[in-house]
Amino acid sequence: MKKKSVWMVTCSLLLMTSFVMAQSKYPERPITIVVPSAPGGSTDFTARLIAEPLSRALGQPIVIDNKAGAAGNIGNQFVAKAKPDGYTLLLAYSGYQVGNPHLFKKSGWDPIKDFAPIAMLTRAPQILATKENLPANNLRELISYAKTHPNKLNYASSGNGSIQHIAGELFKQMTGTSIQHIPYKGAGPAVQDLLGGQVDLFFTTPASVVGHIKSGKLKGLMVTSNARLASLPLVPTSKEADLKEFTIDSWFALYAPAGTSVEIINQINAEIAKILKMPEIRKRAEEAGTLVDYMEPAQLGEYTRKELDYWGRVIRSANISAE
Repeated sequence: MKKKSVWMVTCSLLLMTSFVMAQSKYPERPITIVVPSAPGGSTDFTARLIAEPLSRALGQPIVIDNKAGAAGNIGNQFVAKAKPDGYTLLLAYSGYQVGNPHLFKKSGWDPIKDFAPIAMLTRAPQILATKENLPANNLRELISYAKTHPNKLNYASSGNGSIQHIAGELFKQMTGTSIQHIPYKGAGPAVQDLLGGQVDLFFTTPASVVGHIKSGKLKGLMVTSNARLASLPLVPTSKEADLKEFTIDSWFALYAPAGTSVEIINQINAEIAKILKMPEIRKRAEEAGTLVDYMEPAQLGEYTRKELDYWGRVIRSANISAE
């Protein structure tokens, strides 16, 4: 009996050791971070901000996969249906993650049921950028021009129902102007057409346009925050531009498919926490007009629910629909 007991204990220990070893092997192959928008925007920037240091920390390549289209629904749906093994992650943009559920009757994914929160990464206000030759050099001149030329101006967004779309519609309501909406498949293509003069205005996160504003290729008329950006100190806040209630922040966070093990989520989160403390990472974020804003999985989960409720109320009050 004693020999049998010893044998059973030994087998149990071996099984437990094998299980622990199997768990500790993650990751064994490249990890894909899906960006639900085109290259060139702030979501893409944030993914690339963490990709290289995260790759070094985990010892495996990080692949950025831009799956643009359907206002983020294509990329989000892809990750929602992916195997929950830690090898397919979502770099979520708040406009999609907590806006789309209120804008689409059937988005194909649920922000709470289909995703496991990993970490909040960065946040950024919106900036109102215009094409270089627009006959307005400040917000007052823009509003005056728009009122005297109704429906002549247009504004870009990264898709129907995006934060940019919501910002544009709220701007029209608050200023009593008529400006046409032109949706794009992400901030990157919108910025290119803004640079080319095909569109007049674009509400977007600073990372998409800060370099072009500094170079003079675009104008920055307003930033939708309570403080000016260190990277664009001459651009006034919405309060300074006489739109006191016009404060809009976007945030960017990392999620995994629901069902991903707590061990994997905590492992990635721990590395993200270290990465976001790196001075060079914080500096790159600030230079692009974004701020590091780390949250643990539980914090991000609670914050996602609160934001989902808040933006639902904003969207309903503005009577915005993506369909």
